[in-house]
Amino acid sequence: QVQLVESGGGLVQAGGSLRLSCVASGRTFGASAMGWFRQAPGKEREFVAAISWNGGMKNYADSVKGRFTISRDNPKNMAYLQMNSLKPEDTAVYYCASRLRGITSRGESYDYWGQGTQVTVSS
Repeated sequence: QVQLVESGGGLVQAGGSLRLSCVASGRTFGASAMGWFRQAPGKEREFVAAISWNGGMKNYADSVKGRFTISRDNPKNMAYLQMNSLKPEDTAVYYCASRLRGITSRGESYDYWGQGTQVTVSS
């Protein structure tokens, strides 16, 4: 089984930055696509960003493209989400997810999930 733990969330003013981290346990991280998703109160979970097993492919939701950057460090079993120019609309619980198959924006395709980290952006 794979366990994922997110960190780095917090309270930030609009226009500020945060970097989220995700550390994975397990033996297949280097072969896994990673994704970041978020869920705001009263809303459905939405895709934010994803990265392929070797970092060669990255996908972003239109709402964050140009502001967020996903990356990974396979020897450390870490994935990151650098969040710049944050907006109040970015306020949500952010979740890290992994899957053994290829990169996708479909949350239901991911096999393992962290418990989330809260990001709050004040106006």
